[in-house]
Amino acid sequence: MTGSSCRFPSPDDRDCRLLRIEGRVQGVGLREACVQHAQALGLTGHVRNGRDGSVEVLLQGPAEAVARMQAWLHAGPPLAKVERVTVSSVPVTLLDRFERRPSE
Repeated sequence: MTGSSCRFPSPDDRDCRLLRIEGRVQGVGLREACVQHAQALGLTGHVRNGRDGSVEVLLQGPAEAVARMQAWLHAGPPLAKVERVTVSSVPVTLLDRFERRPSE
C-alpha cells in the first residue's frame, strides 16, 4: 500500500523490519493487540496470520518505536505464548497506516 500521507518526511528517517512470530500466536488476540500498539507508537505496516500458524508483522517508523514494538512482540498479549521471533530488515516503502491484513 502506498500513500502520500506518510508521517515520515523521507525513507531515510525510518526503520523497517519484517517479523515472523511463532508459538501459540493465532486465535489469542495478537493481531488486534498488535494493531493497537503499532498505532499508539505511530508505526505503519501490517499484521497477518501465516498459513504455518505464525503471525507476520511488518513494522515501519522511527527506529526507537520499531524497537519498542519489536520488544513487545516477544511477549505479545496475555494469552499468547511466543516461542520465537525472527526479524529481517526490509526496504522502506511509503505506507500511510498500520493495518490488519487477511491471512496469507
